[in-house]
Amino acid sequence: GKTFAFGIPMIEHIDPSNEGVQGLILAPTRELAIQIGDELRGLLTYFQGIRVAVLYGGAGIGGQIKQLERKPQIVVATPGRLMDHYNRKTIRLDKIQTVVLDEADRMLDMGFFKDVTRIIDKVKNRKNLGLFSATISQEVMTVSWMYQRDEVEITVEPKQEDRPDIDQFSITCTPLEKAETSLRLIRSQGYERVMIFCNTKHMCQRLCDEFQRAGLDCDCIHGDIRQSQREKTMQRYRDGKLAVLIATDVASRGIDVDDVDCVINYDVPEENEYYVHRIGRTGRAKKKGVAWSIVSNFPEKARLDDICKYCNFTIQPMVMDKDGRLSPEEVKAPVTPKRRFR
Repeated sequence: GKTFAFGIPMIEHIDPSNEGVQGLILAPTRELAIQIGDELRGLLTYFQGIRVAVLYGGAGIGGQIKQLERKPQIVVATPGRLMDHYNRKTIRLDKIQTVVLDEADRMLDMGFFKDVTRIIDKVKNRKNLGLFSATISQEVMTVSWMYQRDEVEITVEPKQEDRPDIDQFSITCTPLEKAETSLRLIRSQGYERVMIFCNTKHMCQRLCDEFQRAGLDCDCIHGDIRQSQREKTMQRYRDGKLAVLIATDVASRGIDVDDVDCVINYDVPEENEYYVHRIGRTGRAKKKGVAWSIVSNFPEKARLDDICKYCNFTIQPMVMDKDGRLSPEEVKAPVTPKRRFR
């Protein structure tokens, strides 16, 4: 829906007889850029003579140059790779009229602020600039202040019927028990398609290796894995040939997979919005979803409490025995200190 929100108006303003780039969409990650490109190409079956090129790092530049030689009117790109093409003089930006920053908050938070502002500065004939963002960060406000005039802010509030039906639980264990607890949870509950999130690339790879040694059908995606391998892994996951996908927050941006039975926060996310993005992978298309958070220390417990307050969520603490049986954690009454008399 969001892609169509900026894609349809952009397409309607494209002149098919003009072979220059007229619309530019910037995305923070390769996966999101690819997803936007695929959705736009599907939409363009109803519009003749308009071509799309998708540019992103981690892939050969030769094939992308060939895309640009076909004179696309719309370009979807990550900021770094677009600047690479601009410096190589394989793309011109002077005919662009509409620029869209998708997931602007995430893109600017990832350190693309300078690249984004350089790109906007080079689009001399820009008529429209759209910022699509889950949150209004200081960086988003700065870009808006620098480049938008007579801007209109549209806030979409989720309706109750649009909220996904996701049961949220947590399990507390020691740091050394996290992997074993997660593995037991997956096997005991019979989940067929699971997505697990870690905060770092190192932990993502380490957990994947450990699960594979335990015989679990899993793989991982993170920033240190080649783009071609990440795409193969994602395709296997979409096709149902992979039961468990382990990912970092950045690498998972743009992943669009239905029928995810369960999301597991192996690490409690460092940002409240990350939690919302993570659990939103399950419970799609009016289906029921399940989200688990594995808590192993007091800082993680405090973070999860903050997330509950910020998002107005209820997360039920659970206890799992060695056989994988689950039961609600008993809430202990606070201990009243005894008065001491001198």
